[in-house]
Amino acid sequence: MAEYRNYLESNQDRFLEELLEFLRIPSISALPERAEDVEQAGHWVAQRLTAAGVENAEVLPTGGHPVVYGDWLHAPGKPTALIYGHFDVQPVDPVELWTNPPFEPTVKGDRVYARGASDDKGNMLAPILAVEALLQSEGGAPVNLKFCFEGQEEIGSPHIPDFMPPHRERFASDLAVSADGGQFSETEPLLLMSLRGVCGLQVDVHGATSDLHSGLHGGRIQNPIHALTQVLGSLRRSDGSIGVEGFYDDVVELTADERAAIARVPFDGDEYLEELGLDAEFGEPGYTNRERGWVRPTLEMNGIWGGFQEEGIKTVLPNSAHAKITCRLVADQDPARIIDLLKEHIEQNVPQGVKVSVTPLSILGRPYSISADHWGNRAASAVLKEMYGREPYQTRSGGSIPITGVFQEQLGVDTISFGFGNEDENIHAPDEFFRLASFRKGQVGYCKLLHKLGECSPKN
Repeated sequence: MAEYRNYLESNQDRFLEELLEFLRIPSISALPERAEDVEQAGHWVAQRLTAAGVENAEVLPTGGHPVVYGDWLHAPGKPTALIYGHFDVQPVDPVELWTNPPFEPTVKGDRVYARGASDDKGNMLAPILAVEALLQSEGGAPVNLKFCFEGQEEIGSPHIPDFMPPHRERFASDLAVSADGGQFSETEPLLLMSLRGVCGLQVDVHGATSDLHSGLHGGRIQNPIHALTQVLGSLRRSDGSIGVEGFYDDVVELTADERAAIARVPFDGDEYLEELGLDAEFGEPGYTNRERGWVRPTLEMNGIWGGFQEEGIKTVLPNSAHAKITCRLVADQDPARIIDLLKEHIEQNVPQGVKVSVTPLSILGRPYSISADHWGNRAASAVLKEMYGREPYQTRSGGSIPITGVFQEQLGVDTISFGFGNEDENIHAPDEFFRLASFRKGQVGYCKLLHKLGECSPKN
């Protein structure tokens, strides 16, 4: 048995207690009143890096929630791996649906329930513990190491694009390894080939100077809610495709091999619909359900409001109506250009009698993709095959991790995904949990991966 395994096994009780301590910090980045908690979580991570033997651990200001840096650079001639994760978490609403309070972590069987347990505190703690095990049991790491843990991933990493350029040399590396991810199942591994980008905006429609009596004014002037629905209806065609001119211009179409790789990943469409309580799927024609969810761009209404919404009826003609829209983007779409196209389309489709303003939201991330044959993916694939006894599926994600695009664009560094969560762990939902078996598996996996990367040359 490798020496690091003995170290990991003999320290699991301590590691679990540390995970529970980490999970008690309510580091919700979306809520301004939790900013101090996000800061506290950052300091907790920096201290834990130092305790693991990592050097130069520091909490760095960004103009928003912080970034934690650390390094261990004593493997001359070896690659430098930048390990990434995030210590901020999603809001807990609706809190009444939680079985136990979300920041009072509860262990039941081999699971720990808490907000952030899987996404991403349990996953991001695993590589720190793995590095500690290697340093303590082997006297060093097989590669040079840098760490980038952020506190704003759950709000789209809005300050990271401006934060990274002055810190480019500090974070320079040969490969980024993201602990923000998972495997296909408890028994099936995956390699993540792409993440979609994201952008968003708010549409505000304004009519009269105040709400009006609908009996006295209805039918005589434009109703902002009617106007808003007309604008929104123009954005997407009835078949599910997006009706904004130029929206698809930069989309890179799938190759036949890429479509075949997606088709090889197990998917039961009937089971998918049954789980959601639906009787039919819907989306852009010409693509499978999986393709639409992984590698096609989307435009979705996330919220719409205006007028009277309480119980009963109020015969009012509202003076404003509002909507929030986000788009998931694929290579080679530019989020800023998509925002411009949407704004232009909306302004061209404003009905008479109202004024419309379009405000970009802070969430903005470029799409990310990587080759299955990338040297980092080859190393990860070999480790996962050893651990799971089978080849990993080549999958893609419909979600976004905005910093991966920043790493690629500003550092020239590709990111491989190496997390150990599972899809059923209720991330972003009540009763989020993380399998402690996955927590332990992640620690071993990172020890194996770092050894494998130490055998690689980035040029190959």
